[in-house]
Amino acid sequence: MGSNEGKELPAIVRVLDASASEAARTSAVCAKLSAACTDPILYTDSSSCLQDLADKSTDILIIDLETIGGEEALEAYAVRCPKSVIIAVSAKGSVSRAVSAMRSGAHDFLTKPFSLDALASKIMFQLEQRRPSSSTPQPAAVTVPASSAQRPIEAAAPQRLHADETPEKENRLIGVSVQMRDVHDQIARMAPSQAPVFITGESGTGKELCANAVHSLSDRSDNRFVTLNCAAIPRDLIESEIFGYVRGAFTGATDNRAGAAEQADGGTLFLDEIGEMDLLLQSKLLRFLQTGTFQRLGDTSSRKVDARIICATNRNPVAEISAGRFREDLYYRLHVLPIHLPPLRERRDDILPLAEAFLLRYSSEERRGFKGFDADAEARIVAYTWPGNVRQLENTIRQIVVMNDGAAVTYDMLPMVIRDQSARPNAIIDLSRERTRSAPPSRPFGAIEPLWAQERRIIEDALDAFDGNIAMAAAALEISPSTIYRKRQAWSERLMQGA
Repeated sequence: MGSNEGKELPAIVRVLDASASEAARTSAVCAKLSAACTDPILYTDSSSCLQDLADKSTDILIIDLETIGGEEALEAYAVRCPKSVIIAVSAKGSVSRAVSAMRSGAHDFLTKPFSLDALASKIMFQLEQRRPSSSTPQPAAVTVPASSAQRPIEAAAPQRLHADETPEKENRLIGVSVQMRDVHDQIARMAPSQAPVFITGESGTGKELCANAVHSLSDRSDNRFVTLNCAAIPRDLIESEIFGYVRGAFTGATDNRAGAAEQADGGTLFLDEIGEMDLLLQSKLLRFLQTGTFQRLGDTSSRKVDARIICATNRNPVAEISAGRFREDLYYRLHVLPIHLPPLRERRDDILPLAEAFLLRYSSEERRGFKGFDADAEARIVAYTWPGNVRQLENTIRQIVVMNDGAAVTYDMLPMVIRDQSARPNAIIDLSRERTRSAPPSRPFGAIEPLWAQERRIIEDALDAFDGNIAMAAAALEISPSTIYRKRQAWSERLMQGA
Protein backbone atom coordinates (compact mmCIF):
# COMPACT_ATOMS: atom_id res chain seq x y z
CA MET A 1 0.00 0.00 0.00
CA GLY A 2 1.19 3.56 0.61
CA SER A 3 3.02 5.41 3.35
CA ASN A 4 2.62 8.51 5.48
CA GLU A 5 5.10 10.36 3.30
CA GLY A 6 4.54 14.11 3.41
CA LYS A 7 2.29 13.90 6.48
CA GLU A 8 3.29 14.78 10.03
CA LEU A 9 2.34 11.39 11.42
CA PRO A 10 4.42 8.89 13.38
CA ALA A 11 6.42 6.62 11.09
CA ILE A 12 5.08 3.07 10.76
CA VAL A 13 7.93 0.56 11.09
CA ARG A 14 7.73 -3.10 10.10
CA VAL A 15 10.49 -5.67 10.72
CA LEU A 16 10.59 -9.09 9.01
CA ASP A 17 13.04 -11.65 10.42
CA ALA A 18 12.55 -15.39 10.95
CA SER A 19 14.40 -15.04 14.28
CA ALA A 20 12.09 -13.42 16.83
CA SER A 21 15.06 -12.28 18.93
CA GLU A 22 16.75 -10.69 15.91
CA ALA A 23 13.51 -8.96 14.93
CA ALA A 24 13.12 -7.59 18.48
CA ARG A 25 16.72 -6.35 18.51
CA THR A 26 16.32 -4.66 15.14
CA SER A 27 13.07 -2.98 16.20
CA ALA A 28 14.95 -1.21 19.00
CA VAL A 29 16.25 1.15 16.33
CA CYS A 30 13.04 3.18 16.75
CA ALA A 31 14.44 4.56 20.00
CA LYS A 32 17.40 5.99 18.10
CA LEU A 33 15.45 7.70 15.32
CA SER A 34 14.83 11.42 15.54
CA ALA A 35 11.49 10.91 13.78
CA ALA A 36 8.48 9.83 15.84
CA CYS A 37 7.51 6.16 15.35
CA THR A 38 4.59 3.95 16.23
CA ASP A 39 5.32 0.71 18.05
CA PRO A 40 7.20 -1.44 15.51
CA ILE A 41 5.34 -4.39 14.01
CA LEU A 42 7.35 -7.61 13.97
CA TYR A 43 6.96 -10.57 11.62
CA THR A 44 8.65 -13.95 11.58
CA ASP A 45 6.95 -15.22 8.40
CA SER A 46 6.78 -13.50 5.04
CA SER A 47 3.14 -14.23 4.13
CA SER A 48 1.62 -12.13 6.93
CA CYS A 49 4.07 -9.34 6.21
CA LEU A 50 3.18 -9.31 2.51
CA GLN A 51 -0.52 -9.18 3.38
CA ASP A 52 -0.08 -6.17 5.68
CA LEU A 53 2.10 -4.38 3.14
CA ALA A 54 -0.69 -4.72 0.58
CA ASP A 55 -3.46 -3.53 2.94
CA LYS A 56 -1.80 -1.07 5.32
CA SER A 57 0.53 1.91 5.27
CA THR A 58 4.25 1.42 5.81
CA ASP A 59 7.00 4.02 6.15
CA ILE A 60 9.99 1.86 7.05
CA LEU A 61 10.49 -1.82 6.22
CA ILE A 62 13.53 -3.68 7.56
CA ILE A 63 13.74 -7.08 5.94
CA ASP A 64 16.05 -10.05 6.46
CA LEU A 65 17.04 -11.55 3.10
CA GLU A 66 17.46 -15.08 4.43
CA THR A 67 13.87 -15.00 5.71
CA ILE A 68 12.42 -14.23 2.27
CA GLY A 69 14.75 -16.55 0.33
CA GLY A 70 17.23 -14.04 -1.09
CA GLU A 71 17.42 -10.60 -2.63
CA GLU A 72 15.53 -11.75 -5.77
CA ALA A 73 12.36 -11.98 -3.66
CA LEU A 74 12.54 -8.29 -2.68
CA GLU A 75 10.55 -7.19 -5.73
CA ALA A 76 7.32 -8.56 -4.28
CA TYR A 77 7.80 -6.37 -1.19
CA ALA A 78 8.94 -3.27 -3.06
CA VAL A 79 5.92 -3.27 -5.35
CA ARG A 80 3.56 -3.27 -2.32
CA CYS A 81 5.18 -0.24 -0.67
CA PRO A 82 6.88 1.81 -3.43
CA LYS A 83 7.20 4.94 -1.27
CA SER A 84 8.52 3.22 1.85
CA VAL A 85 12.13 3.08 3.00
CA ILE A 86 13.34 -0.51 2.57
CA ILE A 87 16.51 -1.60 4.37
CA ALA A 88 17.75 -5.10 3.53
CA VAL A 89 19.86 -6.96 6.12
CA SER A 90 21.72 -10.24 5.81
CA ALA A 91 24.25 -12.38 7.60
CA LYS A 92 25.84 -13.14 4.22
CA GLY A 93 27.03 -9.71 3.24
CA SER A 94 28.99 -8.91 0.09
CA VAL A 95 29.19 -5.99 -2.30
CA SER A 96 27.56 -7.94 -5.13
CA ARG A 97 24.69 -8.94 -2.87
CA ALA A 98 24.21 -5.37 -1.65
CA VAL A 99 24.07 -4.09 -5.23
CA SER A 100 21.66 -6.88 -6.20
CA ALA A 101 19.41 -6.09 -3.22
CA MET A 102 19.29 -2.40 -4.11
CA ARG A 103 18.49 -3.22 -7.72
CA SER A 104 15.62 -5.37 -6.48
CA GLY A 105 14.07 -2.52 -4.52
CA ALA A 106 16.04 -1.98 -1.30
CA HIS A 107 17.28 1.52 -0.58
CA ASP A 108 20.24 0.36 1.52
CA PHE A 109 21.90 -2.76 2.85
CA LEU A 110 23.53 -3.80 6.13
CA THR A 111 25.49 -6.91 7.04
CA LYS A 112 24.69 -8.68 10.31
CA PRO A 113 25.69 -8.08 13.00
CA PHE A 114 25.20 -4.33 12.66
CA SER A 115 24.97 -1.53 15.17
CA LEU A 116 21.62 0.16 15.79
CA ASP A 117 23.33 3.53 15.30
CA ALA A 118 24.35 2.48 11.78
CA LEU A 119 20.82 1.34 10.98
CA ALA A 120 19.29 4.52 12.41
CA SER A 121 21.65 6.69 10.37
CA LYS A 122 20.71 4.94 7.13
CA ILE A 123 16.98 5.19 7.87
CA MET A 124 17.15 8.89 8.75
CA PHE A 125 19.15 9.63 5.61
CA GLN A 126 16.48 7.98 3.45
CA LEU A 127 13.64 9.72 5.31
CA GLU A 128 15.28 13.11 4.82
CA GLN A 129 15.49 12.45 1.08
CA ARG A 130 11.73 11.96 0.96
CA ARG A 131 10.70 15.15 2.78
CA PRO A 132 9.39 18.06 0.68
CA SER A 133 12.18 20.55 0.03
CA SER A 134 10.10 23.47 1.35
CA SER A 135 9.95 21.99 4.81
CA THR A 136 13.06 19.87 4.90
CA PRO A 137 15.12 20.47 8.03
CA GLN A 138 18.84 19.97 8.02
CA PRO A 139 19.62 16.25 7.91
CA ALA A 140 20.98 14.76 11.08
CA ALA A 141 24.74 15.06 10.93
CA VAL A 142 26.93 11.99 11.20
CA THR A 143 29.29 12.47 14.10
CA VAL A 144 32.96 12.57 13.12
CA PRO A 145 35.81 13.01 15.59
CA ALA A 146 37.06 16.59 15.67
CA SER A 147 40.57 15.54 14.77
CA SER A 148 39.52 13.63 11.65
CA ALA A 149 39.59 16.65 9.37
CA GLN A 150 43.31 16.98 9.95
CA ARG A 151 44.26 13.44 8.96
CA PRO A 152 44.76 12.02 5.45
CA ILE A 153 42.12 9.28 5.70
CA GLU A 154 41.94 8.92 9.43
CA ALA A 155 38.20 9.51 9.74
CA ALA A 156 36.50 6.28 10.66
CA ALA A 157 34.02 5.41 7.92
CA PRO A 158 30.46 6.11 9.13
CA GLN A 159 28.33 3.12 10.04
CA ARG A 160 30.78 0.64 8.49
CA LEU A 161 33.69 0.70 10.91
CA HIS A 162 33.29 0.01 14.58
CA ALA A 163 35.75 2.25 16.38
CA ASP A 164 35.24 0.39 19.61
CA GLU A 165 36.53 -2.80 18.00
CA THR A 166 39.66 -1.36 16.36
CA PRO A 167 42.51 0.51 18.07
CA GLU A 168 42.18 4.24 17.44
CA LYS A 169 45.61 4.52 15.84
CA GLU A 170 44.81 1.73 13.39
CA ASN A 171 41.57 3.39 12.23
CA ARG A 172 43.69 5.47 9.87
CA LEU A 173 43.85 2.51 7.48
CA ILE A 174 40.17 2.08 6.64
CA GLY A 175 39.03 -1.39 5.66
CA VAL A 176 36.26 -3.84 6.54
CA SER A 177 37.00 -6.49 3.92
CA VAL A 178 38.52 -9.87 4.75
CA GLN A 179 41.79 -8.80 3.12
CA MET A 180 42.05 -5.63 5.18
CA ARG A 181 41.11 -7.39 8.39
CA ASP A 182 44.08 -9.66 7.69
CA VAL A 183 46.27 -6.59 7.13
CA HIS A 184 45.08 -5.07 10.42
CA ASP A 185 45.88 -8.33 12.16
CA GLN A 186 49.36 -8.38 10.62
CA ILE A 187 49.98 -4.79 11.68
CA ALA A 188 48.93 -5.54 15.26
CA ARG A 189 51.27 -8.55 15.40
CA MET A 190 54.22 -6.81 13.75
CA ALA A 191 54.05 -3.48 15.58
CA PRO A 192 55.72 -4.61 18.86
CA SER A 193 58.65 -6.18 16.96
CA GLN A 194 61.87 -4.38 16.04
CA ALA A 195 62.32 -6.35 12.78
CA PRO A 196 62.13 -4.63 9.36
CA VAL A 197 58.76 -4.51 7.59
CA PHE A 198 58.51 -4.86 3.80
CA ILE A 199 55.25 -3.49 2.29
CA THR A 200 54.26 -4.22 -1.30
CA GLY A 201 51.27 -3.03 -3.30
CA GLU A 202 50.22 -0.99 -6.30
CA SER A 203 50.50 2.79 -6.27
CA GLY A 204 47.73 4.42 -4.28
CA THR A 205 46.91 1.44 -2.04
CA GLY A 206 48.01 3.20 1.17
CA LYS A 207 51.51 1.85 1.82
CA GLU A 208 52.60 4.93 3.78
CA LEU A 209 49.46 4.80 5.93
CA CYS A 210 50.20 1.13 6.61
CA ALA A 211 53.77 1.98 7.66
CA ASN A 212 52.47 4.79 9.87
CA ALA A 213 50.02 2.39 11.50
CA VAL A 214 52.85 -0.02 12.35
CA HIS A 215 54.81 2.86 13.91
CA SER A 216 51.77 4.25 15.78
CA LEU A 217 51.03 0.90 17.42
CA SER A 218 54.66 0.23 18.37
CA ASP A 219 56.55 1.27 21.49
CA ARG A 220 58.37 3.79 19.26
CA SER A 221 55.21 5.82 18.68
CA ASP A 222 56.38 8.66 20.93
CA ASN A 223 59.41 9.19 18.68
CA ARG A 224 59.65 10.36 15.09
CA PHE A 225 58.28 8.66 11.99
CA VAL A 226 60.57 9.84 9.18
CA THR A 227 59.50 9.31 5.57
CA LEU A 228 61.83 9.37 2.57
CA ASN A 229 60.53 8.83 -0.97
CA CYS A 230 63.40 7.29 -2.89
CA ALA A 231 61.68 7.92 -6.23
CA ALA A 232 61.30 11.66 -5.62
CA ILE A 233 64.97 12.41 -4.87
CA PRO A 234 67.72 12.62 -7.55
CA ARG A 235 70.15 9.70 -7.35
CA ASP A 236 73.12 11.95 -6.61
CA LEU A 237 71.34 13.42 -3.58
CA ILE A 238 69.63 10.42 -2.03
CA GLU A 239 72.70 9.27 -0.05
CA SER A 240 72.98 12.66 1.66
CA GLU A 241 69.23 12.63 2.33
CA ILE A 242 69.47 9.26 4.11
CA PHE A 243 72.80 9.61 5.92
CA GLY A 244 73.34 13.38 6.04
CA TYR A 245 76.49 15.35 5.28
CA VAL A 246 79.12 17.55 6.87
CA ARG A 247 80.11 21.06 5.91
CA GLY A 248 82.17 21.13 2.73
CA ALA A 249 81.21 17.62 1.62
CA PHE A 250 80.07 19.06 -1.73
CA THR A 251 79.36 22.41 -3.33
CA GLY A 252 76.55 24.07 -1.42
CA ALA A 253 77.10 22.08 1.80
CA THR A 254 77.57 25.14 4.00
CA ASP A 255 76.64 23.43 7.26
CA ASN A 256 76.39 20.02 8.89
CA ARG A 257 73.08 18.27 8.32
CA ALA A 258 71.56 15.15 9.89
CA GLY A 259 70.04 12.70 7.44
CA ALA A 260 66.79 10.77 7.68
CA ALA A 261 68.45 7.82 9.46
CA GLU A 262 69.79 10.08 12.21
CA GLN A 263 66.50 11.97 12.53
CA ALA A 264 64.70 8.67 13.04
CA ASP A 265 66.91 7.62 15.97
CA GLY A 266 64.62 5.95 18.52
CA GLY A 267 61.76 5.97 16.02
CA THR A 268 60.97 4.60 12.56
CA LEU A 269 62.55 5.27 9.15
CA PHE A 270 60.17 4.64 6.24
CA LEU A 271 61.85 4.24 2.83
CA ASP A 272 59.12 4.51 0.22
CA GLU A 273 59.68 3.15 -3.31
CA ILE A 274 62.93 1.50 -2.28
CA GLY A 275 63.04 -0.27 -5.65
CA GLU A 276 64.18 3.05 -7.17
CA MET A 277 67.37 3.12 -5.07
CA ASP A 278 70.73 2.94 -6.87
CA LEU A 279 72.66 -0.34 -6.50
CA LEU A 280 75.69 1.39 -4.93
CA LEU A 281 73.54 3.01 -2.29
CA GLN A 282 71.80 -0.33 -1.70
CA SER A 283 75.13 -1.76 -0.50
CA LYS A 284 75.56 1.12 1.96
CA LEU A 285 72.01 0.62 3.21
CA LEU A 286 72.75 -3.09 3.70
CA ARG A 287 75.76 -2.24 5.90
CA PHE A 288 73.62 0.18 7.90
CA LEU A 289 70.99 -2.53 8.47
CA GLN A 290 73.64 -5.05 9.55
CA THR A 291 75.54 -2.81 11.97
CA GLY A 292 73.28 0.14 12.74
CA THR A 293 76.21 2.45 11.90
CA PHE A 294 76.77 4.89 9.04
CA GLN A 295 78.89 7.86 8.03
CA ARG A 296 77.64 11.25 7.00
CA LEU A 297 78.72 12.19 3.49
CA GLY A 298 82.22 13.71 3.75
CA ASP A 299 82.72 12.56 7.34
CA THR A 300 85.39 10.12 8.60
CA SER A 301 83.72 9.06 11.84
CA SER A 302 80.89 6.54 12.16
CA ARG A 303 77.62 7.17 13.95
CA LYS A 304 75.22 4.63 15.45
CA VAL A 305 71.46 4.98 15.64
CA ASP A 306 68.53 2.84 16.72
CA ALA A 307 65.87 3.15 14.03
CA ARG A 308 63.36 0.58 12.87
CA ILE A 309 63.26 0.24 9.08
CA ILE A 310 60.03 -0.02 7.12
CA CYS A 311 60.24 0.01 3.34
CA ALA A 312 57.72 -0.16 0.51
CA THR A 313 57.65 -0.68 -3.24
CA ASN A 314 55.04 -0.88 -5.99
CA ARG A 315 57.29 -3.22 -8.00
CA ASN A 316 57.70 -6.98 -7.82
CA PRO A 317 60.92 -7.34 -5.79
CA VAL A 318 61.64 -10.87 -7.06
CA ALA A 319 61.40 -9.64 -10.67
CA GLU A 320 63.67 -6.70 -9.81
CA ILE A 321 66.27 -9.10 -8.37
CA SER A 322 66.11 -11.24 -11.53
CA ALA A 323 66.59 -8.12 -13.66
CA GLY A 324 69.65 -7.13 -11.60
CA ARG A 325 68.10 -3.91 -10.28
CA PHE A 326 67.80 -4.95 -6.64
CA ARG A 327 70.34 -6.69 -4.41
CA GLU A 328 69.21 -10.13 -3.30
CA ASP A 329 71.03 -9.89 0.04
CA LEU A 330 69.35 -6.55 0.78
CA TYR A 331 65.96 -8.04 -0.09
CA TYR A 332 66.37 -10.89 2.41
CA ARG A 333 67.60 -8.44 5.04
CA LEU A 334 64.50 -6.26 4.60
CA HIS A 335 61.91 -8.92 3.79
CA VAL A 336 61.50 -10.13 7.38
CA LEU A 337 57.91 -9.08 8.04
CA PRO A 338 56.08 -8.76 4.70
CA ILE A 339 52.70 -7.04 4.22
CA HIS A 340 50.91 -6.97 0.88
CA LEU A 341 48.20 -4.34 0.33
CA PRO A 342 45.67 -5.60 -2.24
CA PRO A 343 44.37 -3.22 -4.91
CA LEU A 344 40.97 -1.66 -4.33
CA ARG A 345 39.35 -3.72 -7.10
CA GLU A 346 40.12 -6.87 -5.08
CA ARG A 347 38.52 -5.56 -1.87
CA ARG A 348 35.31 -3.94 -3.03
CA ASP A 349 33.78 -4.12 0.45
CA ASP A 350 36.12 -1.25 1.35
CA ILE A 351 35.11 1.10 -1.48
CA LEU A 352 31.98 2.58 0.13
CA PRO A 353 33.50 2.98 3.62
CA LEU A 354 36.44 4.82 2.06
CA ALA A 355 34.17 6.92 -0.16
CA GLU A 356 31.98 7.87 2.81
CA ALA A 357 35.01 8.84 4.90
CA PHE A 358 36.36 11.04 2.09
CA LEU A 359 32.91 12.53 1.49
CA LEU A 360 32.50 13.57 5.14
CA ARG A 361 36.01 14.96 5.31
CA TYR A 362 35.84 17.07 2.14
CA SER A 363 32.24 18.14 2.71
CA SER A 364 33.42 19.60 6.01
CA GLU A 365 36.44 21.26 4.41
CA GLU A 366 34.48 22.70 1.47
CA ARG A 367 31.38 23.53 3.55
CA ARG A 368 29.07 21.31 1.53
CA GLY A 369 25.94 19.50 2.74
CA PHE A 370 26.70 15.99 1.51
CA LYS A 371 25.78 13.19 3.95
CA GLY A 372 26.00 10.12 1.71
CA PHE A 373 25.40 8.60 -1.74
CA ASP A 374 22.16 7.57 -3.39
CA ALA A 375 21.71 3.91 -4.35
CA ASP A 376 22.57 4.35 -8.03
CA ALA A 377 25.76 6.29 -7.27
CA GLU A 378 26.80 3.67 -4.70
CA ALA A 379 26.28 0.84 -7.20
CA ARG A 380 28.41 2.55 -9.86
CA ILE A 381 31.19 3.52 -7.44
CA VAL A 382 31.43 -0.09 -6.28
CA ALA A 383 31.36 -1.46 -9.84
CA TYR A 384 34.20 0.77 -11.10
CA THR A 385 37.69 -0.81 -11.20
CA TRP A 386 39.63 2.13 -9.63
CA PRO A 387 42.98 1.58 -11.37
CA GLY A 388 44.49 4.36 -9.25
CA ASN A 389 43.24 2.65 -6.08
CA VAL A 390 42.49 4.63 -2.91
CA ARG A 391 44.31 7.73 -4.15
CA GLN A 392 42.10 7.90 -7.25
CA LEU A 393 38.96 7.33 -5.17
CA GLU A 394 39.94 10.12 -2.78
CA ASN A 395 40.66 12.59 -5.58
CA THR A 396 37.41 11.70 -7.36
CA ILE A 397 35.31 12.26 -4.24
CA ARG A 398 37.06 15.57 -3.63
CA GLN A 399 36.32 16.71 -7.20
CA ILE A 400 32.66 15.76 -6.81
CA VAL A 401 32.38 17.70 -3.53
CA VAL A 402 34.06 20.81 -4.95
CA MET A 403 31.96 20.86 -8.13
CA ASN A 404 28.56 19.98 -6.61
CA ASP A 405 26.40 20.32 -3.50
CA GLY A 406 23.39 18.56 -2.04
CA ALA A 407 22.33 16.08 0.62
CA ALA A 408 23.48 13.07 -1.39
CA VAL A 409 25.90 12.38 -4.23
CA THR A 410 23.78 11.29 -7.19
CA TYR A 411 24.63 9.20 -10.24
CA ASP A 412 24.71 12.33 -12.44
CA MET A 413 27.42 13.90 -10.25
CA LEU A 414 29.85 11.07 -10.96
CA PRO A 415 32.56 11.70 -13.57
CA MET A 416 31.77 10.32 -17.00
CA VAL A 417 34.62 7.81 -16.82
CA ILE A 418 32.92 6.20 -13.80
CA ARG A 419 29.42 6.30 -15.24
CA ASP A 420 30.46 4.89 -18.62
CA GLN A 421 31.07 1.14 -18.35
CA SER A 422 32.70 1.08 -21.79
CA ALA A 423 35.33 3.65 -20.78
CA ARG A 424 38.96 2.61 -20.75
CA PRO A 425 39.86 1.32 -17.25
CA ASN A 426 42.89 3.60 -17.00
CA ALA A 427 41.13 6.71 -18.24
CA ILE A 428 41.98 9.89 -16.34
CA ILE A 429 39.16 11.75 -14.62
CA ASP A 430 39.03 15.44 -15.56
CA LEU A 431 35.84 17.11 -14.36
CA SER A 432 36.86 20.51 -15.73
CA ARG A 433 37.11 19.03 -19.22
CA GLU A 434 33.75 17.30 -18.85
CA ARG A 435 32.04 20.52 -17.84
CA THR A 436 33.57 22.58 -20.65
CA ARG A 437 32.96 20.12 -23.48
CA SER A 438 31.03 21.65 -26.36
CA ALA A 439 27.25 21.42 -26.37
CA PRO A 440 25.48 19.35 -29.05
CA PRO A 441 24.09 21.14 -32.11
CA SER A 442 20.85 22.98 -31.45
CA ARG A 443 17.59 21.47 -32.69
CA PRO A 444 14.14 23.01 -33.18
CA PHE A 445 12.30 23.13 -29.86
CA GLY A 446 9.31 21.26 -31.21
CA ALA A 447 11.48 18.32 -32.31
CA ILE A 448 12.67 17.63 -28.74
CA GLU A 449 10.71 15.01 -26.85
CA PRO A 450 10.13 15.85 -23.13
CA LEU A 451 12.51 14.08 -20.78
CA TRP A 452 9.74 12.24 -18.94
CA ALA A 453 8.42 10.90 -22.27
CA GLN A 454 11.90 9.73 -23.31
CA GLU A 455 12.33 8.00 -19.95
CA ARG A 456 8.92 6.38 -20.28
CA ARG A 457 9.69 5.07 -23.77
CA ILE A 458 13.09 3.66 -22.71
CA ILE A 459 11.71 1.99 -19.58
CA GLU A 460 8.67 0.54 -21.34
CA ASP A 461 10.89 -0.84 -24.13
CA ALA A 462 13.00 -2.55 -21.47
CA LEU A 463 9.89 -3.97 -19.77
CA ASP A 464 8.65 -5.32 -23.13
CA ALA A 465 12.03 -6.94 -23.74
CA PHE A 466 11.79 -8.80 -20.42
CA ASP A 467 8.07 -9.64 -20.62
CA GLY A 468 7.16 -7.15 -17.90
CA ASN A 469 9.77 -8.38 -15.36
CA ILE A 470 10.59 -5.18 -13.49
CA ALA A 471 13.63 -6.57 -11.67
CA MET A 472 15.29 -7.73 -14.90
CA ALA A 473 14.44 -4.50 -16.73
CA ALA A 474 15.87 -2.45 -13.88
CA ALA A 475 19.06 -4.50 -13.88
CA ALA A 476 19.47 -4.00 -17.63
CA LEU A 477 18.92 -0.24 -17.27
CA GLU A 478 21.20 -0.15 -14.19
CA ILE A 479 18.55 1.52 -12.03
CA SER A 480 16.64 0.41 -8.95
CA PRO A 481 13.26 -1.33 -9.43
CA SER A 482 11.82 1.22 -7.02
CA THR A 483 12.77 3.91 -9.57
CA ILE A 484 10.55 2.19 -12.16
CA TYR A 485 7.66 1.95 -9.68
CA ARG A 486 7.95 5.65 -8.79
CA LYS A 487 8.17 6.79 -12.40
CA ARG A 488 5.20 4.69 -13.50
CA GLN A 489 3.12 6.20 -10.72
CA ALA A 490 4.26 9.70 -11.73
CA TRP A 491 3.35 9.01 -15.37
CA SER A 492 -0.13 7.84 -14.34
CA GLU A 493 -0.67 11.01 -12.30
CA ARG A 494 0.56 13.18 -15.20
CA LEU A 495 -1.79 11.45 -17.67
CA MET A 496 -4.74 11.79 -15.27
CA GLN A 497 -4.07 15.50 -14.86
CA GLY A 498 -3.86 15.88 -18.63
CA ALA A 499 -7.20 14.13 -19.03
